[in-house]
Amino acid sequence: MVLPIDPRIKFRHLQSFVEVARQRSVNKAARILHVSQPAVTKTIRELEDILGVVLFEREGRGIRTNSQGDVFLRHAGATLTALRQAVDSVSPDMARSGPPVRVGALPTVSVRIMPKAMSRFLGEGTASPVKIVTGENAVLLEQLRVGDLDLVVGRLAAPEKMTGLSFEHLYSERVLFTVRTGHPLLAAGANVFDRLGDYPVLMPTRNSVIRPIVEQFLITHGVPALPNQIETVSDAFGRAFLSASDAIWIISEGVVAGDIRDGALAVLPLETADTRGPVGLTMRADTLPSMPLALLMQAIRAAAADLSPVPDDRGA
Repeated sequence: MVLPIDPRIKFRHLQSFVEVARQRSVNKAARILHVSQPAVTKTIRELEDILGVVLFEREGRGIRTNSQGDVFLRHAGATLTALRQAVDSVSPDMARSGPPVRVGALPTVSVRIMPKAMSRFLGEGTASPVKIVTGENAVLLEQLRVGDLDLVVGRLAAPEKMTGLSFEHLYSERVLFTVRTGHPLLAAGANVFDRLGDYPVLMPTRNSVIRPIVEQFLITHGVPALPNQIETVSDAFGRAFLSASDAIWIISEGVVAGDIRDGALAVLPLETADTRGPVGLTMRADTLPSMPLALLMQAIRAAAADLSPVPDDRGA
């Protein structure tokens, strides 16, 4: 038996709720929706009355979804996405002129995978617009969860972060300790672990998915807290800083694969196989990809299959 949906719930209720949840602000949502702030407030109150629950709570000067709101957001965002995909599937012209396929990619993926994937995708001639956003894994997954992204290409998150999401493994990637060519620690016989504290170290930020992996690796090898840490997710800063200093950059191999291959950077002779982690495609489990997204996913799979190993100074 199919249970009826309350006919009082309208598209505007879902749209307003999702936008307020994304922006964490009624005023910002109202501007995006091109309606007044009182109209959005009234719509949210109507939805809460229909559902019989409160969906938001105060957070500082803004608001955020509470536990009931988090559950409803997962399904409301998926509903709006599914509706957009349904329209796109029967109207190619609307797909071309409509919202872009929105992909979140880790910096390592943006450098190593997405250029080849986009070349393959453009060769399909769909003319569908694509938006690529780069950021930290946790931030991208949150944007995926609320419907701001259609796909995330990144590391597999912790199990508690994967509720309502599905993951497809593409390849595994390790963390490397990279330096400029000619760095003192590349000299034969250098005790790298004992001397890490002698140099500035660029670390992944605390919200990044590889930060706990790096911390565990350092603890396992008896490395105390490093005195000169700089947290960054900027690959541009990492390259520039290493070229001008003796800093050590702890980073996913894909970000610096080209720099290592070109000889601009080198890898410290450390065995980091234990830092390997799965990289793949993450989607909301309750949605199906549109045709353009499905084609882009296939292009990403093909680009990942073509990856060549990253060389390092331990060699063969």
